[in-house]
Amino acid sequence: MTRLPTWLPIVAAAAAACAAGGARAERRGATVLYASGADLQSMNPLITVHPLAKQVQRYVLLTTLARYDSALIPRPYLARVWRWSPDQRILTFTLHRTVRWHDGRPTTARDVAWTLNAARNPDSGYPRLAELAEIFFVDTPNDSTVVLRFAEPQTGFPDALTDLAVLPAHLLDTVPLPLLRRAAWNAAPVGNGPFRFVAHEPNRRWVFEANPDFPQALGGPPRLARFIVVVVDEPTTKLAALAAGELDFAGIQPAHADYVRADPRLHVVDFPLLLTYGIVFNTRRPPFDDAAVRLAAALALDRREIIDGYLFGFGQPADGPVPPEAPGYVAPRPLPTAPDSARRLLHGRRVAFELLTVGSGEAALEQMVQARLHDVGFDVTIRQLELSTFLDRVYGSRREFAAAVVGVTGDLALGHVATLAQLAGVRVPRDPAAAQRAFAQLHPVAFLYHARGVVAMNRRVQGVRMDLRGDLPTVALWQAAP
Repeated sequence: MTRLPTWLPIVAAAAAACAAGGARAERRGATVLYASGADLQSMNPLITVHPLAKQVQRYVLLTTLARYDSALIPRPYLARVWRWSPDQRILTFTLHRTVRWHDGRPTTARDVAWTLNAARNPDSGYPRLAELAEIFFVDTPNDSTVVLRFAEPQTGFPDALTDLAVLPAHLLDTVPLPLLRRAAWNAAPVGNGPFRFVAHEPNRRWVFEANPDFPQALGGPPRLARFIVVVVDEPTTKLAALAAGELDFAGIQPAHADYVRADPRLHVVDFPLLLTYGIVFNTRRPPFDDAAVRLAAALALDRREIIDGYLFGFGQPADGPVPPEAPGYVAPRPLPTAPDSARRLLHGRRVAFELLTVGSGEAALEQMVQARLHDVGFDVTIRQLELSTFLDRVYGSRREFAAAVVGVTGDLALGHVATLAQLAGVRVPRDPAAAQRAFAQLHPVAFLYHARGVVAMNRRVQGVRMDLRGDLPTVALWQAAP
């Protein structure tokens, strides 16, 4: 069970605490408290998959070579400029010379090269290793120049270079890559971004403070004095703490949005995510080695019913692995809710299978799916598993599942499309557009919905923008009223 910070009271009745909320927030001044449902895992981008941790790495503690603007166009950041060779095989970065690690050492091309070479080495475990496979050489002709050579001509800026934050080579190059997960730096990091690391209390909080020396060329020092991530995993505790003024930000359940909106001091931020939910079928084994059975399951489902009844409207129907807001989206022919067609595809058979999911609660989504599938001829047994067991059965090498409810976190390069196909056991083209069309033909996943972020925030914080880039792309510009 996650232990809450000692200074975060569990307020029994959130509404009764509202009167005290303003005073508590005012005492915090330029310190902002952001709730996370779990500890941030690590500050090392080579080994981290936790979504909020990756944002803290990119936008708070460290810098990336480039970053997306609000129009999702890559812009210079640690690299002040880059240029492609005429054949699109060589990408040359020129770095800012004024960026320093928080221990005073300059950030140089050596740091960039070490980070990229570590990410390209399977021993590091970097989750997006496959996206760097086209890089066959990293050169550093001087301290401010990095040259990437690719095996084939590239069609665009590599998305992974906006995701992979640069690490300090002088502090990590003595750690063997297979041991990187245990490096002391991961929990007590030295960064080079707009905020400096102050403290980490496991399963309680991460504390960062403004870096007054952050260069103006990269945006200058942040407007906040401190940014603190606190671990709060219980939804009602989050609501109580928000109403009491003990938290400034927290992700909330869609069912709680109206309650938050009723408080004039709070605001609900609703924004699109690169996160798609669906039922992945294991096409390697019966019954879902049969494409007709997969299509029958997809036609049985009512996606609008799920969005209205389960998500309270915070989502949109999904007919593929890419949300419409994402660059590179290919619009498929929408699948209707067609139970009669599903029954015909099954030819009167009853098809039994086990549906795996994560959790130990009521499984409302899975029960809605179960009812719809039962109506057309499927006998579904819901099996709720603890997270590590679920990951082992679904993502492990043995693929011990027939079907599983998964949430697929996407990326702007759409590399997740091929990864999802591999999980289901089907082959799709490398080209993301062609891969999306293959999904529409093969039905290896019964897509349910594209999720939306639902974050409650205290109105005393200004300058907040959340979008497909995540929760924190503008954190260095946030201002908190005293």
